[in-house]
This record gives sequence, C-alpha cells and structure tokens, in this order.
Amino acid sequence: MAGGVIIAKSSKAYPGKLTCRVFCTCFVAAMGGLIFGYDIGISGGVTSMPSFLKKFFPSVYRREELNVGGTNQYCKFDDAKLTLFTSSLYLAALVASLFASTITRMLGRRCSMIFGGILFLAGAIVNGLAKNVTMLIIGRVLLGCGIGFANQSVPVYLSEMAPYRYRGMLNMFFQLTITIGILAANVINYFTAQIKSGEGWRISLGCAAVPAVLFIAGSLYLPDTPNSLIERGKQEEALKRLRRIRGIEDVEEEFNDMVAASIASKKIKHPWANLLKPKYRPHLTMVILIPFFQQLTGMNVFMFYAPVLFKTIGFGKNASLASAVISGGVNCVATLVSIFSVDKIGRRVLFLEGGVQMFVCQIIITICIALKFGVNGNPGELPHWYAMFVVIAICVYVAAFAWSWGPLGWLVPSEILPLEVRSAGQSINVAVNMIFTFFIAELFLKMLCAMKFGLFIFFSAFVFAMSIFIYKFFPETKGIPIEDMNGIWKKHPYWKKYVEEEEEEEDTKVEMEITEEKKTEEP
Repeated sequence: MAGGVIIAKSSKAYPGKLTCRVFCTCFVAAMGGLIFGYDIGISGGVTSMPSFLKKFFPSVYRREELNVGGTNQYCKFDDAKLTLFTSSLYLAALVASLFASTITRMLGRRCSMIFGGILFLAGAIVNGLAKNVTMLIIGRVLLGCGIGFANQSVPVYLSEMAPYRYRGMLNMFFQLTITIGILAANVINYFTAQIKSGEGWRISLGCAAVPAVLFIAGSLYLPDTPNSLIERGKQEEALKRLRRIRGIEDVEEEFNDMVAASIASKKIKHPWANLLKPKYRPHLTMVILIPFFQQLTGMNVFMFYAPVLFKTIGFGKNASLASAVISGGVNCVATLVSIFSVDKIGRRVLFLEGGVQMFVCQIIITICIALKFGVNGNPGELPHWYAMFVVIAICVYVAAFAWSWGPLGWLVPSEILPLEVRSAGQSINVAVNMIFTFFIAELFLKMLCAMKFGLFIFFSAFVFAMSIFIYKFFPETKGIPIEDMNGIWKKHPYWKKYVEEEEEEEDTKVEMEITEEKKTEEP
C-alpha cells in the first residue's frame, strides 16, 4: 500500500530490448514537442518588444513605454487584442485535436504528425510576414491546428513504440523537446530584441518554420507503430515491425495481446460514447483531471508571459528577457531528471514531490511580490539581491514542474488508455489541456490586474488540490505493459468497483447469449 493505493505489478514481462532503432525513432517523433515549446516561449517574448507593441497593439505600447495614464504596474499589459493573439492558438488546437483523433485512428499516427507539421509551417510563414493583427491571428490559428494534431498523435506514438520497461523515458522525450523549444525561443527573443531596425519580432515569429521543417522531415521517415498497423488490418507487416523494433524474434505474446486489443476495439463502434461506460471511469477521470491540474499549476503563466511577468515585477526590458532564458534553461535541464528517474522511482513519487515543491515556491513568490510591490505594483528600483531571490524561487518552481507534472501530464494519459478508446481518450486529454491553456492565456493578464500578487495564491490552491488527487486516486503505472494496464484499476480500492461491475455485467450478457444459442440449437 502507498497512501491507501495498491502499487500494482504486471503479471507479464514481454521480452525485448531498447534498440538503437527505437531510441532514434522515438527521439525523431518527439520533435513534435519542438513546435509546441517554441510557440509557448516565443509569444511572451515578442509581446514584450516595444516595436511589436507599437505596430500591432499601440494602446499597450502607450501604457507600457510612454506610461500614458499612469497605469498600475499589474495592469499595463491588460489588452483584449493582445491576449487574443496568445490565446487564439490554443482554441484552434482544441478544435484540431478532436479531428485528429479520427485521422490518427484511420490513417495512422505518422500521417497525423505530418499533417500537423505542415499546418504549423503555414502558420509560421503567415506570422513572419504579418502586416496587421488579422494576419497575426490567422497565423496563430494555423499554428494551433498544427499543435493540436501533433499533441494528439506524438504521445500515443511514443507510448506504442517504446518497450514497456522504457516507456516513461522515451515518452518524456516529448516534454524534453518542448523545453528545448521554449529555451530556443527565449534565446532567439533575447537577441532579436536587440535588432535596431525594430523588425526582430519578425525573425522570432518566422523562425517557428525551423522546428516545423524538422518535424515534417523526421515524420516522413518514421515507421508507423505495430498497434496502428494492426488497427488498420496489416497484421503481417505489424509482426515484422514489432520484431524489428524489439530486436528479437520472440514477440508472439506481445503481438497476440496487441491483436486481441485490436479485435476488442473493433467491436466498439463509437469510442467517444464508449468512454462514458463505468469500466472507463478511471481512464476518463485521468485524461480530464491531469491536464486540468497541469494547466492550473500556473506554469504556463511563466512560460507564456515570462518576459512580460518579469517586466511587470520590476525587471528591465533586457533583464526580463534574460531571466526568461534562465528559467527556460532550468526547465530544459530539469526535464532530464525525469527522463532518467521516471522508470526507476515511478510516476506517483514524481507527481507528489513536484506538487509539494511547486506549492512551497508559489507561497514564497507570493510573499516576495506582496512585500515589495503591494497592491499598487510600484516597487521602485529592485535591489539586485531581491531580484535574484525572486528569479531563484521561480527557477526552483519551474524545475519541480519540469520533472513532474510537465512530462507526466503527457505520459500518463497516453499509457493508461486501452486501444479501443486510445485515440478518443488522447483527444480529450489534448482538448482539456488546450481549453485551460486558452483560458489561462486569455484571462491571465486580467487576473493579474485584478488579483495582483494574490494570483499566485490562486494557482497554489490548485497545486495543493492536485497533489491530494494523485495521492488518493492514482495508482503506480511504472513497469506495466500498455496492453496489461487495465489490471491496475481492478486492484485500486476506489476504481475497482467501476471496473468489476462493468465486467460482471458483460460476463452476464455473454452467458445469456450463449444460453440463448444453446436453446436455439436444441431440437
């Protein structure tokens, strides 16, 4: 028992090893995270550039650079068009992820990834050439559609390709590339902000084409997963693929389980409706609440608006961008901790430790901002040591997220879903993620203006709640094959009642059908 939760162990141990082919394949597929991370990092940087604000959002420019109206420091960036620039992408990603489910299931994970890369590339070109706010929004919508497809298909692809012993590590490549994308965007923003022509923002936005091209080129050479091939009736090819990626000939047990899962999935005509059945109650709860809590940690506030946030709390223009680079670097390095530990110490430990660390840091950050900025947000000149202390507290917070809720928010939903509802469930995961990412992007600046430093208390309350949720309701999934994952819910003290009741009803139904057939056969 661990916190009232049984740590389930699988009865199966498929043979196989981590081959160089699988390692390289998963790393290339994970480059889908580059496009998501680059966008998260780039938007906050360009919206803090005076030349960008002056051209597209002149009212914000007047408040920020010219101090027109003596606006409260917390409210300088509160502008409907500016928040729409950031949030429109995530609304588009939400819609796209729902369509991506069908394409991922019918045409394969690889096809969905290629399509997502192409849409993101188109958005990068439109944004780099933008002449007005309308072009900016159109570009952001295209970027969002690309992200919706990539985020729906890449985690599923990684979980299906990886040997179960290394599934956590390989799946977390996705989060690692997200952090690399964020760091790259912060570094580019730092240097393009120095360009005297004032067109540096075009380079920042246009450079989104680079990760898009890398993702498209890599996806073109990727093999589809054995699960996807079986799902589309290509069993012989799937068996050959499985032998190749596992590096051994003896893969019959794993292959047979994949085929059995595929047969079960084909009996389900409406996977979206099927998710509402009691036996999928734990799966549905996790794919809704994990991304919900992930977004309400407050992490995206730091990532979207890091330069704006640092600028708001008293750092200068270049100092705010430099601080964003530092936090982005911490985010990237800390993700490596999770990659090397997730398959050893497990998901629950990382979830819980990360939650406690984030909660403590948010309380410290709240106190620091409250003491120095008060409700008027006019701190004057910040002492160097004080500014450094705030940056360190934020970096410790970022590190906690980077080795816990950041990567696990993508890993866990993709590995717990049975094949028959996997595409639909992953679409819900992405959709919930994007809904709340949209709300955070849309409402953060208004909330900062209204709640002041209390905003960090708001997020810390959710961090506390999500840690309690994991402690009570999430069983350990470390070292359990995907096709054998359903057993963890049968052993869980809370979820087992839903799974067992549904299975009893299905067994009774089958017995009744057999009885009816026997009666029909009798003379």
